[in-house]
Amino acid sequence: MQKFFGTGVALVTPFKSDLSVDYDALSKLIEYNITNGTDYLVISGTTGESGTITKSEKKEIVKAIIETNKGRVPLVLGIGGNNTAEVVAELKSTDLDSIDAILSVAPYYSKPTQEGFYQHFKAVSEASPKPIILYNVPGRTSKNMLPETTLRLARDFESIIAIKEAGNNTQQYLELLKNKPKDFLIISGDDDLAVGVILAGAVGVISVLGQGFPKEFSKMIRLALDGKAKEAYEIHFKLMDVIDYIFEENNPAGIKTVLDCLEICKKEVRLPLVIATEDLQVKIADFIANY
Repeated sequence: MQKFFGTGVALVTPFKSDLSVDYDALSKLIEYNITNGTDYLVISGTTGESGTITKSEKKEIVKAIIETNKGRVPLVLGIGGNNTAEVVAELKSTDLDSIDAILSVAPYYSKPTQEGFYQHFKAVSEASPKPIILYNVPGRTSKNMLPETTLRLARDFESIIAIKEAGNNTQQYLELLKNKPKDFLIISGDDDLAVGVILAGAVGVISVLGQGFPKEFSKMIRLALDGKAKEAYEIHFKLMDVIDYIFEENNPAGIKTVLDCLEICKKEVRLPLVIATEDLQVKIADFIANY
């Protein structure tokens, strides 16, 4: 369980100018994060543009990250969707030997009832040979998985060990923290709320911004875990503007602009996403130049 304390980052998928996967840039991104304090890596989440990555590309991306990581930090793999049978089939057919946990997003678009969420994750839990981190992100899925559903799943299935909560709702975090089973982990999925949520009892964050500023961001999270609120918020205040910038238009166009400024990867994204506007690129470049 300690594997998922601290700072996890939801990795982007770097692309070349022709929009093929840039494996050299991916390796560079992994090294940049591991050597600067990131605690674990999350592969093929929304930030990784999983919606436009083919199955064969996903296999190659996972393989490349495993080879670059060399067992140094835990790896979490995104396997989720709104077709329960397909998610179950992927879990059963994927080589998960080098994967430490599965991040499984709440079903999107279909807008299931709370019982639908429960039955979906029951099936996922029964199919997965690895621990499961639930992922609630109603801003993307269009339906909120309520705390009582999350906690029901946490109590009923030992393999469901955590939730990445990304509802940007402080009250919902507090309900989860107040009523959760002792060993169930609450992980912030909101960069802007991470420090406060950790001070209230969460174990860390799965961050977008963290991969661009891993040294500063992971230090901020460690300070929060140590209860050093003032010192943690000092770093948060320094990063606050860029947290807003990277989500101003779409994710991951914002964080890819950061990484492009840092010469780690290009800012390319696949349609229907488009690169950040000129105005946003200037704001991000100015922030980095003055940081």
